[in-house]
Order: sequence, then structure tokens, then C-alpha cells
Amino acid sequence: MSNISERKIPNHVAIILDGNGRWAKAKGMPRNYGHVQGAKRVEDICEEAYRMGIKYLTVYAFSTENWNRPRDEVDALMGLLRNYMKTCLRTAAKNNMCVRVLGDKTRLDEDIRNRIDQLEKSTRANSGLHFQIALNYGGRDEICRAMRSLARQVQEGKLAPEEIDEELISNTLDTAGLPEPDLLIRTCGEQRISNFLLWQLAYTEFYFTSVAWPDFTKEELEKAVEAYNHRDRRYGLVKDE
Repeated sequence: MSNISERKIPNHVAIILDGNGRWAKAKGMPRNYGHVQGAKRVEDICEEAYRMGIKYLTVYAFSTENWNRPRDEVDALMGLLRNYMKTCLRTAAKNNMCVRVLGDKTRLDEDIRNRIDQLEKSTRANSGLHFQIALNYGGRDEICRAMRSLARQVQEGKLAPEEIDEELISNTLDTAGLPEPDLLIRTCGEQRISNFLLWQLAYTEFYFTSVAWPDFTKEELEKAVEAYNHRDRRYGLVKDE
């Protein structure tokens, strides 16, 4: 592998954190054990990503479809989320990290919403890694919410339909103000995007690995960046012969 310092580092990396439950099952442990270890891995990768020069990191932590999982697993995930919000606040302060939560927060319990609000407000001015956590997030849901917002503005006479363009839509999404991901990583062997950042991934490079998220190390992140460096990113331009 080439020296990572000699390679082009993606500005924004998005990760679908997959395989926590399967990883735990393979070890004879309950699925929730895998989620706990996966949360610890997020902290490690945040630090490693920033050291490598990645400026934005977005992780898919809980989707709108995850509510369909068994109730005890959902309850355990919500409990883990509460604890993680406290840990993330300490980690953000330590590493000068700016944290933002994407998704529809209205379905989350009030105490979780309050912790999210505290986390976002207290880290907003931080100039280190910009870390986005997608919670109760779905790409289609995000687009629907954005379209309803624009439709209301048209209905109220604040916006003309012909004023709606790609830039306006982008600025109405949860990710408003963020650069689009350069690289998407999905762990544990699945090769689909599962309703994640549907609008934002239009020109993103995809990297799939069989490694489960709790085993995703600095070395695995470097492999993903190495693969990214071998991609030809032309954004529709004709390649020179």
C-alpha cells in the first residue's frame, strides 16, 4: 500500500455502519453487544479520519426502517444512543469536533432530542472534524420533508415554482451547507446504499468491504482511501486519451 500521506484524501467520507449484529452472533454474543462495540469503533474512526486529513465524516447510525427491528433491540439502541450522546459530547470537546445530527428528530424521545440539541449547540463553533450522525434518517424521507417545505413556501407565495433548482433543493435537505461525499464506505459485504443520502451520493465513489463494522480499523480506512485514489473522478467529462 502506498504511503497514505502521498495519496489524495477525500474531503467527505460517508459510512454505512453494517454488521454489528452479525459480528456479535459469530462470537456467540447478543446483537446488542455488537452495537456497543460498534459505537466504540465510531469514536476510533473519527480520530483516525481527522488524523488522515478527512474533514467531514457522516455515519448511518439508525435508519427510518430500523424501527421495524425487534422492540428489545430498538430499546437497547435507544439506550446506547443516550449514552453515546454523553460520550460524544466529551469526545467533541477533547478533539474540537463539530457534531451535527441528520434525520427526522421528531420521533425520538424528548430527552434524546434535548441531548442532540445540547451537543449541536456546544460543538457548533469547533473547527476540527465535522461529524454528522444520521439518526432516524432515510433518504426518501429527507427528500419528502424537503419537498413539503418547498411546497409550503410556494403555497404561501414566498417562492415561485420556477425558482426551485438543484441548489435550492440541496439547501433544503438535512445536509444543507455540507459538501457532498467523495467516498461512501459500506462494511460487512452488502453492496447497496439502503436509502442513505440518495440525493447527495450522485457523484460519490463507492467502496464495499466484507469487514464487519466492529472490526473496521485504521488500516481498513486506509484501504478504502487507497481504492478511492484509483478511481477516475471526471463528473461526466470526457476522459483524455
